[in-house]
Amino acid sequence: MSISLGIWLRTLLWQPEPQIAIYPMFRISRLFFLLSAVHCASLSQAADKPLNVLFIASDDLTSSIACYGDPIAVTPNLDRLSDMGVRFDNAYCQLPLCNPTRASVMTGLRPDTIKVYDLDEHFRTTVPEAVTLSQLFQGAGYKAMRVGKIYHYNVPASIGTDGFDDPPSWDQVINPKGRDKAEEHLITNLEPHRKISAALSWLAADGTDEEQTDGMITTEAINLMKENQDKPFFLGVGFFRPHTPYVAPKKYWDLYPIETIKMPYAPEDDRADIPKSAFAHNNPVPNYNLAIEDVLKAKQAYYANVSFIDAQVGRLLDAVDDLGLADNTIIVFWSDHGYHLGEHNGIWQKRCLFEESAAAPMIIYSPGQKGNGTASQQVVEFIDMYPTIAELAGLTPPKEVEGKSLTPLLQNPKRKWKGEAYTQVLRPGDGLPVMGASIRTDRWRYNEWNEGEQGIELYDHSNDPNEFNNLASVEKYDKVIKELRNKLRAKVNGQVPESPFNPARL
Repeated sequence: MSISLGIWLRTLLWQPEPQIAIYPMFRISRLFFLLSAVHCASLSQAADKPLNVLFIASDDLTSSIACYGDPIAVTPNLDRLSDMGVRFDNAYCQLPLCNPTRASVMTGLRPDTIKVYDLDEHFRTTVPEAVTLSQLFQGAGYKAMRVGKIYHYNVPASIGTDGFDDPPSWDQVINPKGRDKAEEHLITNLEPHRKISAALSWLAADGTDEEQTDGMITTEAINLMKENQDKPFFLGVGFFRPHTPYVAPKKYWDLYPIETIKMPYAPEDDRADIPKSAFAHNNPVPNYNLAIEDVLKAKQAYYANVSFIDAQVGRLLDAVDDLGLADNTIIVFWSDHGYHLGEHNGIWQKRCLFEESAAAPMIIYSPGQKGNGTASQQVVEFIDMYPTIAELAGLTPPKEVEGKSLTPLLQNPKRKWKGEAYTQVLRPGDGLPVMGASIRTDRWRYNEWNEGEQGIELYDHSNDPNEFNNLASVEKYDKVIKELRNKLRAKVNGQVPESPFNPARL
C-alpha cells in the first residue's frame, strides 16, 4: 500500500489567509508522519481486514441521553451504541465553542497550541502542517470522507456549503441541504432581536426525517459505506442538531409532553457565590428574561431534536450491521461540547466552564475490546480521541498530539487512570476580554478567570456534583486550590492572547 504524496502537497499548498506564526515542529513532524504512515500502511496490508472508522459528531448535545442517566430522554439507539462499546461518563471538551473544539479534536492539539479560541480562526493559520486525524488515515491508504459538519459551520447559515472546512482532510465531501433551510421563515424565535442561530428557536416540522438536512446526511453516509465497504475508509458524519434552531419532524415532539419538561433544580441563592465572569456574555441574565412557560417549550424542542439525532444514529448502526461491517469498524460518537438547559437558575447554551458545558457525550466501540458494554467513570479529554482511534487502527499519530490513548480503558474501563481534563473559554467580557481556564479531576473542578483577577471557583464533585457551592473562599481549601492552580497553569494559558483575538468573532 503506497502513500500518496498528493495528501502532503495538498496540505502544504492549501493555506488560509492571513499567515501568522508557523510552528517549526510541524515541519519536522511531517517527515515523521510520512515515515510512520508507510510503516502503518504495511501493517494494514498485513491485516486481513483493516479497521474502518465511522466518526459521528453531534452539535451542541449535552448528556441528555438515557444511558447517561437522563430521566426523560428517549434515545434507544445511543443506548444501543453504549451497550456495544465503552461509554465515557466524564469526557471533557477543550473549549465549549464549535470551531475551537472541533479543530482541537481533529488535530489532537489544545486551543493554546493551535491558537483557535473563536469562530473564525482556522487552525492552519498557526499550524499549517498539522496532520489531522483523517489525514493520518489517508496516509495509510484509507479513503477519508465527510458528510455534514465535522469542522465548524455557521448554523444554520452555512448548511449546504463546505462551511469552515479543512480541504486537505478529505478525499470526498458531501454537503446536504434539507427542507429545514427552506422553511426557516416558519421558525419560532423567542428573541427576535437575535439570529435564530443564537436564540432559543425551534420548528416542529412537517415531512419525514429524510427530508431534513440531518436525515439526508444519514442517507448519504449510508450510501458511502455501501460504495466503500470493500476498502478501508474513514467516514466523518456530522449532524447539525440539536444546535439552534431546534428543527425536527413533529413526531419527535410527541415523545415529550410539555408537562414532563421541568427546569433543573438550583438553590435560590445559587448565583451569589459565582463570579460574574463565569456567566457567558450572550446569556447575562437568567433565562434571557423570558417567561418560564416559553423556555420550557424551548427545552421540549431541544429534547425532540435529541431523539431525532438518535434516530439517525440508529439508521447508521443498522447499515453497519446490514453491510457486515460491525466486526471491522470502529464507531465513535461525540458531541463538540456540552450545553446548558437552564442550570444555575437560568443558564442556556454554551461558553461556560460549568460541568454541563464542559462535559459532553463520548462513546467508542471497537471490535473485540474487553470493556465493550460497560462505562468508564475516569476523567478523559476530547484530544484523547485522536491517539485512541489511531492506536485501535494500528497507526502512529504525530508526536505533537497532546492527548493520550484511551485503549487501556477500552480494555478495562474500571482501571486506575488518574485523568485530568483542561477546558478554557475566551469571551469579550464586560468591557474587558476574559479568559476562563478550568481543571477537572476525579474530585475537583477549579476555575479561574483572567488568572484569578476576575474570580475563581472551586467545586467538590464528591459532595457537590451540581456545582452549587463555590469553596474558593474557604480557607481550609487553600492548599487544594494552590495545587490545582499550579497544574492548570502548567497546561493552559489563562491570559487573554494578544493576537489573534477579535472580540466580535466570539
